[in-house]
Amino acid sequence: MRAPVLLSLLLGLLGLLGLVTCDTYLHNPRGSNNRLNERTAVRRNANRLFDSQNNNRGGYNTGDAEDGAANGDTKKQYSIQYYQSGPETAAESRLILEWTNQHGCGGSEDSSPHKLNCDVVIQYMCQNDVANSAIENNDQANKDDILRDGTNTGTQGYQNPNRGEVSTNQNNNNDNTYAARINNNVNQIQMSRGYQESMIWYDMCKYREANGGLFTADQRLNNGNLGYEDASRTRQNPNGQRRGFECPEERDYYPYWFPTLMTQTYDTEHQTTPWIDMAFLTSNTSRCDVIKKGSFNQNGIPRCVVDEGTTARPRTYGKSITEAACEAESGTWVTFHSYLEILTDITTEAACNTKAAADKRNKVSWMSLRSDEPNTKKCVVQAPEVDCTDAPWTRVNHNGNSPDSQGNASRYDAVLPYFTSNDNKRCVMRLRYNISTDDYDPFNTGSSQNQDLQNGVVSPVEQNPLVDVGASARPLRLALNTNQYGRTFQDRSHVFRMLPRDSADMAGKIIHNLNVRGKRGNIVQTYPAVEYDFIPSRATISTADLVHVQWTGSNTHNNQPNGGDGQTGDAGEGRGGTDRSNFLEMQGEIENYPAPFENTTLWDKVKSVTQPSATAKDIAAGFFSSGYYCGAAASANVCNENGDQVLGAGTDMDDLLNNAPASYFGHVLKFAEKTTVAYMCSRNNNFSNRSQKGILWVVDPADAAATRRRRGTTNRT
Repeated sequence: MRAPVLLSLLLGLLGLLGLVTCDTYLHNPRGSNNRLNERTAVRRNANRLFDSQNNNRGGYNTGDAEDGAANGDTKKQYSIQYYQSGPETAAESRLILEWTNQHGCGGSEDSSPHKLNCDVVIQYMCQNDVANSAIENNDQANKDDILRDGTNTGTQGYQNPNRGEVSTNQNNNNDNTYAARINNNVNQIQMSRGYQESMIWYDMCKYREANGGLFTADQRLNNGNLGYEDASRTRQNPNGQRRGFECPEERDYYPYWFPTLMTQTYDTEHQTTPWIDMAFLTSNTSRCDVIKKGSFNQNGIPRCVVDEGTTARPRTYGKSITEAACEAESGTWVTFHSYLEILTDITTEAACNTKAAADKRNKVSWMSLRSDEPNTKKCVVQAPEVDCTDAPWTRVNHNGNSPDSQGNASRYDAVLPYFTSNDNKRCVMRLRYNISTDDYDPFNTGSSQNQDLQNGVVSPVEQNPLVDVGASARPLRLALNTNQYGRTFQDRSHVFRMLPRDSADMAGKIIHNLNVRGKRGNIVQTYPAVEYDFIPSRATISTADLVHVQWTGSNTHNNQPNGGDGQTGDAGEGRGGTDRSNFLEMQGEIENYPAPFENTTLWDKVKSVTQPSATAKDIAAGFFSSGYYCGAAASANVCNENGDQVLGAGTDMDDLLNNAPASYFGHVLKFAEKTTVAYMCSRNNNFSNRSQKGILWVVDPADAAATRRRRGTTNRT
């Protein structure tokens, strides 16, 4: 029997649900489900970056910056760009996260009871942005650091640790064995392939012992070539299959008991902490105190550190997961603190305190990041405490909407982070969905209940059991797979950028992000992805707020065979496979025709914060043409030096936007007065079939909260 170690809160303990294949999908920001740029209805590589446990259908391609497919040219890819929150408490950048989950969620025993337990964990990973040339020019120097989507669907290569690296002391021979393997792994990394967690992060996982206190039912975790169960092997992944550089044990359990620093050093130029906790949405909020104490955002977590060797790239991480075992490994049990970022230009405590006083959103401290370096202090920005709240209610076996989200799919009104450095960031969003039943106590069942028939221990749940229903009847068989008992599903976004607020007009303001979700095709061709719509499609804001209208799309959403268990094809207007959107004013939300510019009222009531010299016609031209026209008149202040098209000059825009870009940065808009704006997309609004329309109510600040409640709009009060 495995020795009990540390029992942590389990992410999920799935009950009698059998084998399921269509589970959670992130729609805003656009979730990849491990897709990249496939023209097929199904993804090519389910192991590209992470373990989703989802159906091969679903997911959205990376964005294209132009009217053609980016293919292998990263200059032609587009990462959607959001402005960060500001340092002031009120200066939030609000983004609606939207997803669907098949097996239901939310509710409690007291209200809206459900058939299962459910948690949703929302996290993000960020690093300092790099110049596009670093990726475009196939920069080899930092290829093992740079967060990227890649341009082909292959999985990064990797060589496993071997027994020659394992000993009670890290002698030079073991250093050499390790160094040669790590250098080989670095050489295998390709800039053309996606990269999220780092190779070193996965290597720490592969070398580290598995938590021996976990319940694995009657599953047997197979020893690897190291001679012990390592952290790449879990009840859901007993054979240790690798998917990207994700650590399976960290994926399956939350809060995780191991610090999630990806690199051995404080690398602020590229990778920092892989996963920052944003929200824990649950059907049991009584656990929120446990969640907040277990989150790495502001709490120290220990791991085993061994002395550095004498060769290049020495191993500094041990295999042990307890302090006593670490000491036996000649290591040091070191507590690490996570960070949102490190302010390397701040070198004194007084200067750090000044930063802390100005940042009302994050915890900024002059502190050591390691317990073994108490005198090495830095100005450290830690993330806010994780938001623990109720999960939205959805019904079982339904990838659909929630009454808790006012008839929309499951949503969380996220506040994007503020980075005290004001640096540009590259980020990825991650959503994990976990389901369980009460067939055994998830928090008091550990390794002592793992099946061990030789010693008379029978697991409380077994594979495909026969159950006696009495009445002298034959027993019945349950379809129960114990490696899915406590099941975690996942989706992640593509890389997106977070920009510092570069305009005085943004200071202290709420920025609402208004985007487009969905992909090319009808409901059965896109499923379990969705068709086009604005998000939010109904929102109330105040005249004191700002709105960033922006979208991204792909030119390769052809949904060609193989279709798996769904219908292939890409029904819609315009050139096949292409996502296109635009933004035009209507006279009312029940209308289906855009208003001519001369009859519009919106454009005279807004100013562009991001392009202050843009006229009403400039702004309107950009939005109705999806950025094909940069403005209505040739102006160096509106149109850049690349010679973008100007309305009324050069090649005409195609009436179905075929020659327009698939993605458009848009404008951050400031409203001068109260108004009601009904808007639509001209291409994706086939009446009675699709409806890409929305309405925005702009009200006085004093009326905003009450109006939102009355209208049931989902943006925060």
